[in-house]
Amino acid sequence: MTEMTPIRSGRAARRAARAKPLADHMRPIRPGMEGGRYKPLTDADMLAIHHAALDALETIGLADAPPSGVAYLTGAGAIEGDDGRIRFPRALVEDTIARANRSVTLFARDPAHDMILSGARVHYGTAGAAVHMVDVAGNQYRECGVQDLHDAARIVDRLDNIHFLQRPMVCRDITDNLEMDLNTIYACCSGTTKHVGTSFTDPSYVAPALEMLHMIAGGEDKWRERPFVLNSNCFVVPPMKFATESCLVMEEVIKGGMPVLLLSAGMAGATAPSTVAGAIVQAVAECLAGLVYVNAVKPGHPAVFGTWPFGLDLRSGAMTGGSGEQALLTSGCAQMHKFYDLPGGAAGGIADAKMPDMQAGWEQMCSNVMAGLSGCNMVFEAAGMHASLLGFCHESLIMGDDLIGQALRCVRGIEVNEETLAVDQIRQVCMGGPGHYLGTEQTLSRMETDHVYPKLGDRTSPKEWAEKGKPVLVDKAAARKEEILSVPSRAAFDPVVDLAIRERFRIHLPG
Repeated sequence: MTEMTPIRSGRAARRAARAKPLADHMRPIRPGMEGGRYKPLTDADMLAIHHAALDALETIGLADAPPSGVAYLTGAGAIEGDDGRIRFPRALVEDTIARANRSVTLFARDPAHDMILSGARVHYGTAGAAVHMVDVAGNQYRECGVQDLHDAARIVDRLDNIHFLQRPMVCRDITDNLEMDLNTIYACCSGTTKHVGTSFTDPSYVAPALEMLHMIAGGEDKWRERPFVLNSNCFVVPPMKFATESCLVMEEVIKGGMPVLLLSAGMAGATAPSTVAGAIVQAVAECLAGLVYVNAVKPGHPAVFGTWPFGLDLRSGAMTGGSGEQALLTSGCAQMHKFYDLPGGAAGGIADAKMPDMQAGWEQMCSNVMAGLSGCNMVFEAAGMHASLLGFCHESLIMGDDLIGQALRCVRGIEVNEETLAVDQIRQVCMGGPGHYLGTEQTLSRMETDHVYPKLGDRTSPKEWAEKGKPVLVDKAAARKEEILSVPSRAAFDPVVDLAIRERFRIHLPG
């Protein structure tokens, strides 16, 4: 038997080390990395947007607050006009900003997936209310159901670069709205242990939903200690009106200890000004009103500043989630979150393309990279969304994991220090060395910690690609989907808990 040389032995050891998962702090990309290097707005721009938003709140205000909301807001210092609109004095808004949380932790059932929202920490996840599933095999759309939602949750649970799951689709096979809301929670939470976001169609549905969440958590006390579901709340109907029912939902979830995403989703040119700056002003104004509302109900309650203005193709009136304007809207909003030093979220990664093709790739990458570079705490709708939010695609979700991996590498940026400047390495290679850097100790030692490698993306040569049977990216994603869904969910509830939930609620997923 031939004895292994030291060089071969060293290479084998390095290969074995590379095969092992890296410790979290050594990974080249990870949740919560600091962005914020890209700044499309100057300091003067942000100050101008801030003052414009304050002007809008003080002189225009918001209409249609529910009676309870009027009581909370006027009790905090807002003014109800003869026209029924609630106006917000500048001092009230600025005092609320000063008192609001600078950091919010969104908990997960598995603490390893907790997300700290502060500064310019970046996280990517899903969201939306798609009514169709993208069937890539049949090149068509079909209605989506609760099983599709559960499968999406299971896929998200296995993707490193999708950090949270907000409900990305509507369970169209459940016609009763209460059952739909409850089954949405069940399908998501039994599919992933990451943080989950959902919404409610009626205030009266919050109580039974909380009952289910208490059962999942192991008791109300444990739920309140670590609430692992966020209420995505469209508390406004742009322009500048409260959504009465959603406001009542918001009041109930606050009482129940559930964090709130204050979501303003105006359409630039339709329900918001057509200019990028004007759409940001309105979204900021509406979310500041929501922040006052939340803190009037319960001071210090965890809230995410959810400015989500969307782009519009003014030729047709169609949404343009994959446009450059959308990327700028999201980036500008992320800067305003940082201006206020508030935890925030915005929409990115939406494709107007109907299928996961080249158009979808450029649309998804553009806004995902810009949102991350701008330091957006939560980038919603970052993977899987097609047809301007009308369709959701499991295969696209899986391919999005690779795409977001590259976006996160951009977020990480360039480290400049004595080691990375590499003058000593250049000297060794050029003066008596091999004349190249392949196989050097420095190259090998940093190849896993500095570089992100796609899991599905193909970097082979044309010859190698042909030898492998010319694999197609979408087909590889479909195979990965089947692999994930072929094994039981890692987030499945304890059988005793699951039985208790099924006895109490009508669960549509098979047991």
